[in-house]
Amino acid sequence: METIDIDKVLFENITDGILKTDQVIGQIREFLEERPNAEYSLVIGTDSQEKLSLANGTKKINLVTAVLVHRRGFGGRYFWNRTYKNNIHTLREKIYAETMTSLNFASVFVPLLKKGLNGHSPKYNLEIHIDVGEHGDTREMIKEVVGMVTGSGYIAKTKPDAYGASYVADKHT
Repeated sequence: METIDIDKVLFENITDGILKTDQVIGQIREFLEERPNAEYSLVIGTDSQEKLSLANGTKKINLVTAVLVHRRGFGGRYFWNRTYKNNIHTLREKIYAETMTSLNFASVFVPLLKKGLNGHSPKYNLEIHIDVGEHGDTREMIKEVVGMVTGSGYIAKTKPDAYGASYVADKHT
């Protein structure tokens, strides 16, 4: 597993622009506290897109990880960050990179969020959304990546229920 220096991670948000991790946690806390009796989901999902550098002709994968807090039936907020990886050549490597990026991120971000909420938050379901589905080239990989996520202690969602990866993160790749 790669280590993430969460203090150096910058997030983007459509309304608020560039944010640091503690600011994102603060905004999530405020959103949860607005309606403490509501039902929430915390979603982490990553999507990627290959980018070609015009300067030197090399290919990199642009990985966008989205963090969403969804108040069931009443909308939500989301934030995203961007990283780049080299040496990803196949669809399998791409899906593994997306899944591992979400898992690595969750392993660092979720404990910080819990600490930032000080035990005073409403209950929420934590889901990792994976950009694989029963239709298309990724169908053979579903069991593998779902196993990676559930084996790490998280709820895994795949298409069409993986909106965190296949819609939100994809929008910003």
